[in-house]
Amino acid sequence: MVRTSTDAVVIGSGPNGLTAAVTLARAGLEVTVLEAQPVAGGGARTLASPLADGLRHDICSAVHALALASPAFREFDFAARGVELVSPEISYAQPLDGGRAAVAYHSLGRTVAELGVDGTAWRRFFAPLVENAELLTALALGNRRELPAGALSIRGIAAMAATAVRLVEQGSPAWNLRFREDLAPALLTGVAAHAISTLPSPAAAGTSIMLATLAHTVGWPIPVGGSGALTAALVSDLEAHGGRVVTEHEVTAWHELPRARAYLADTSPAGLVRIWGDRMRPSVRHALERFRYGNAAAKVDFVLSGSVPWADERVGRAGTVHVGGRREEMARAEADVAAGRVPERPMILFSDPTGSDPAREVGGLRPGWAYAHVPAGSGVDVTEAVTAQIERFAPGFRDVVVSARCTPASRMSEHNANYVGGDIAAGALSTWQMAARPRPALDPYATSIPGVYLCSQSAPPGPGVHGMAGWHAARRALSQRFSLPVPSLAP
Repeated sequence: MVRTSTDAVVIGSGPNGLTAAVTLARAGLEVTVLEAQPVAGGGARTLASPLADGLRHDICSAVHALALASPAFREFDFAARGVELVSPEISYAQPLDGGRAAVAYHSLGRTVAELGVDGTAWRRFFAPLVENAELLTALALGNRRELPAGALSIRGIAAMAATAVRLVEQGSPAWNLRFREDLAPALLTGVAAHAISTLPSPAAAGTSIMLATLAHTVGWPIPVGGSGALTAALVSDLEAHGGRVVTEHEVTAWHELPRARAYLADTSPAGLVRIWGDRMRPSVRHALERFRYGNAAAKVDFVLSGSVPWADERVGRAGTVHVGGRREEMARAEADVAAGRVPERPMILFSDPTGSDPAREVGGLRPGWAYAHVPAGSGVDVTEAVTAQIERFAPGFRDVVVSARCTPASRMSEHNANYVGGDIAAGALSTWQMAARPRPALDPYATSIPGVYLCSQSAPPGPGVHGMAGWHAARRALSQRFSLPVPSLAP
């Protein structure tokens, strides 16, 4: 039963929605979270697998490259709440033909040592970024309207200039000038492909620079027990401060909601318009209706009888494997996606979480997690394409596959309504749309309706499990609607 009135309502229980709810509840407000799915979590859920008894699959995200870097999550301190975030020794790997691979260790020095001829170039590229990772993270996870402390210092300006130079280099046809062989370019491009955009491009370059820098600093952690452990900790804190989550409660119109002084929507812009469009200023509604969604991911869940037999054994120690071959191959695959074609050899993100969390194996079986990049709305079952692409670099992979199931891009929104057409970034990652997400406005979280805020990854800082959009929006609500200070999220 939903109360007829409360202080604040949050629509959607993804990491951003729950972070917003925790922030508001810790300020002493009565908070209700409404979630359409049977289980809270949005992009951070771990549920029983229909493929094998006792096995659990991560429904959306499995590896969280931003979880340890997020200022909101650092303050929340998952570790102090019993959530173990394991950063593998090898953050990510890129297998290549001929049994070769490039690997990005948590250690920058070891990565450099194993990259051969291009090791020095890798060090020169990343050393200034690693040295200034805290400032660059604050910039990347900010609200796109304010500069973090230290940004205008001499060191801060130098760090931003170094980043800008690298962004221009890797976001343009000049992206091959720095490297002499194929290992380092492939390793960097695998990270850039997280943007699901054409390669090279500024948005993809920004993605690779940010995530690869984190790989050499805080690492790319995997939650022990699955992504749902993050959600459970957030829900527990919310409930401890008087808030609650109501599941299986879909919101389709504003008049269905309880009365409240603030509403925070962890929804897509399309969802926001569906609920509140008739109350928005027409110019705002039209801007949100023009919001561009990007290309998509199709999900493949595997049940494996053992570890993946990668030709280079180091790949098996990586938390994330980018399966796409050489830089040129990945660029072709992403160009196919942009042209509306499903690539014969798609770009794939793969993770075997049991490597970092042995308890995920049950009865000799373990989950395998994969995303393949495809055009928006694609209904193609990519199970065979993904299996063949992994087999290419891990001969014998088919022999350890017990069963597999694909969720096509066209059905991804059934698991998370924010994934329009299978767009897991909840909005195209173009240069313009990263700067003006979800629309050009001084306050990107405002909706033109007093007390209603957008707090999803369609708002700044964009995609990722980091909770920052929820934190930024909640701070505005506390100031503008309740005249309350921002509370600490610490245990």
